[in-house]
Amino acid sequence: MNQILNEEQTHPEMVVETTSAELLEQVVADLEAGNQEAVSQKLEEAHPAEVASLLEALPPEQRSELWEKVPTEQGAEVLTYLHEEARASIIDEMDEGELIAAAGTMAPEDLAELIDELPQDRGNMLMEALDRDHRGRLEAVLNYEEESAGRLMSTDVISVRADVTIAVVLRWLRRHERLPPHTDSLMVIDESGLYLGKLDLGEVLTSPPERLVGVMMQSDAVAVRACMNEHEVAMLFERRDLISVAVLNQDGLPLGRITIDDIVDVLREEHDRALLSSAGLSEEEDLFAPVLPSARRRGLWLGINLITIFAAAWVIGRFEEALDKIVALAVLMPVVASMGGIAGSQTLTLTIRGLALDQIAAANVRWLTSKELLVGAVNGLVWALAVALISYLWFRDPGISAIIAGAMLLNLLAAAFAGVVIPLLLDRWGIDPALSGAVILTTVTDIIGFLSFLGLASLFLL
Repeated sequence: MNQILNEEQTHPEMVVETTSAELLEQVVADLEAGNQEAVSQKLEEAHPAEVASLLEALPPEQRSELWEKVPTEQGAEVLTYLHEEARASIIDEMDEGELIAAAGTMAPEDLAELIDELPQDRGNMLMEALDRDHRGRLEAVLNYEEESAGRLMSTDVISVRADVTIAVVLRWLRRHERLPPHTDSLMVIDESGLYLGKLDLGEVLTSPPERLVGVMMQSDAVAVRACMNEHEVAMLFERRDLISVAVLNQDGLPLGRITIDDIVDVLREEHDRALLSSAGLSEEEDLFAPVLPSARRRGLWLGINLITIFAAAWVIGRFEEALDKIVALAVLMPVVASMGGIAGSQTLTLTIRGLALDQIAAANVRWLTSKELLVGAVNGLVWALAVALISYLWFRDPGISAIIAGAMLLNLLAAAFAGVVIPLLLDRWGIDPALSGAVILTTVTDIIGFLSFLGLASLFLL
């Protein structure tokens, strides 16, 4: 008979995560109530990324007050999660001692980003304060261009020789107090240090101890050069479902590795850049920045938009006589421009996405342009007939119905062409299409829409 023993079982206390919005409300309430102990406790329990999110969500006065309560040992990591403008506002309040202490615990790739944002004199001071080993690793990272694999990589790696056994590898790993974060594999090198492949940790744990590393390693493992653009690295991770990848110099020597958490940051930054650029904002725009700097940055974009609006208004002004004689033209004029803008925006968005995913090259541009023109022609015919019918039922004028149908078709064709060509030209000129593509496209579709509609009306109705 089986005997069942009833023993008192203890379970670890379950930790229920608080949402960012809830945490923000709690911290703000504690700050306003002067409950300093509750604020300090919440900061100690929160992840550095959550603390960074809290700091970015507070006005300058409360941000400074909260930063003073961030634990010293947590401060450096919190700085790495902050966006540039919010981080700059905090660093401006730090004295040299605080900044040096934080820099001393930062990874070289994070510290390189910080150094680039500091004034030159303060950056040089920080470099000189680092120990020789940390400074050497930092200088190695700074040698690479921004947004390259060399800047993105972590130099904290573990490598093993191909001619040793799994037992030797296990003994080597046990000598480490901890493995580098997100370690899923070990780099395999030869006697001269050249990269040969990678050895998955799963293989280390499950393979016979006497098996050689060279037999178990993946010699076809993907590796990237340090000069490779970080966007291309991100696309490589997406295509190959990678967790980490080795970074090599031109001679094939391993320099570091890039892990999936680095790629998540790259993709998030690209998404933020595309979203904010469409409104003329910097990806580092601080939501709680002071009024005047925010107004100055946004004012420039408003000025550019004003110029494009006046350009469209000038075209309308050239047809003042036609508008005076035929009131229906003024009523229907926005329809043509609006439809062209919407159709062009669809093509523009798809083209920018294709450029971001490296799906567009010289070999397929002509096919893409032809396809979008055909789409524009089909939609143009369908909606031109629809608008013509509505116009006829409204104004009982077949001439106006025919004119708006022709203008609609012309503008949708122009919108399709512009939606492909504008981002391609901007990309070739080194300008981010997401930043100015929409403004240029809207200007083109407005001018062509007004010009075609009012021009045809002037020719055939006056």
